[in-house]
Amino acid sequence: MEFRRLAFVAAEVPQARRAMTRLIKLYGQAPAEEADIIVALGGDGLMLQAMHRFMSSGKAIYGMNRGSVGFLMNDFSEKHLRERLRAAELTSVRPLKMKATDQTGRVHKAVAFNEVSFLRQTHQTAKLRISIDHHVRLEELTCDGILLATPAGSTAYNLSAYGPILPINSPLLALTPISPFRPRRWRGAIIPHQAQVTIESLEAEKRPVAVVADHVEVRNIRRVEIAEDRKRSARILFDPGHSLAERVLAEQFRF
Repeated sequence: MEFRRLAFVAAEVPQARRAMTRLIKLYGQAPAEEADIIVALGGDGLMLQAMHRFMSSGKAIYGMNRGSVGFLMNDFSEKHLRERLRAAELTSVRPLKMKATDQTGRVHKAVAFNEVSFLRQTHQTAKLRISIDHHVRLEELTCDGILLATPAGSTAYNLSAYGPILPINSPLLALTPISPFRPRRWRGAIIPHQAQVTIESLEAEKRPVAVVADHVEVRNIRRVEIAEDRKRSARILFDPGHSLAERVLAEQFRF
C-alpha cells in the first residue's frame, strides 16, 4: 500500500507537537477519517489513546516515540517515512471488555488493551472473590488489588506486579495479584483468552475498590466481569526486526 494520505496525531508535549509540525510540512496532513494510516507521535499513553480512538475504523497505526517509555512505538525519524510505512509489519491486538457494577447498581462499560485493574481506594485492604467462567476459584483474596492483562499489556503494570510476560500471539491472559496478603503464596494464574473473569468485592462499603480499564477509572465497585473482546482489534505497525512479538521476547532477557 502506498500510504499517500497520512494523518498525524500527537501528545500534548512540546517535543511531540514540534515533531508533528515538521512532519506535516514534509508529508501533508489528511483528515483522520480520510487517511490511509494514522501516525502517532508521543509515548505509550498516546499510542493507547490512538488505539482506542481508531480501533473501530480498521486503520493501521504507526507510532514514533516522542515520549518517555515508547514500548509500543518505533524510533523517531523524519526521513523516508513512507518507505518505512510500506516495509512495516502488522500486529493485531484485541482488547479486554469490562462490565463493572458499582454500589448503586449502575453498570459501567469500557475496553482495555493493556489491563483491567481492581484497586483498593483507602488504607483498607481489598477482600475479593475470584471466579473463572462462573466457577469460584479463590473464595477470598486479601490484597491491594488484582489485574487481568493481555499479552500486549503483560510487560506493563502486570510485569511491575511480578506477573508473567506472555508472548504476543499467545491465547492467554495473566491474572496477577497486587501485594497479596492472604493467601500470601498465591502469585496469580495464566488463563485461556476466551475465559470470563469475575471479581467481586466482599466488603464493598467498608473496603471500597476502584476498577481501571487502561485510562478509564470507576470507583466504589461491587463486581466486575472481564472477557476478551472478539469483535474489535487495533492494528499496529512496527519496523522490521522491532515487532511487538520481538519486544515482548526481548523484555524477558532484560535485567
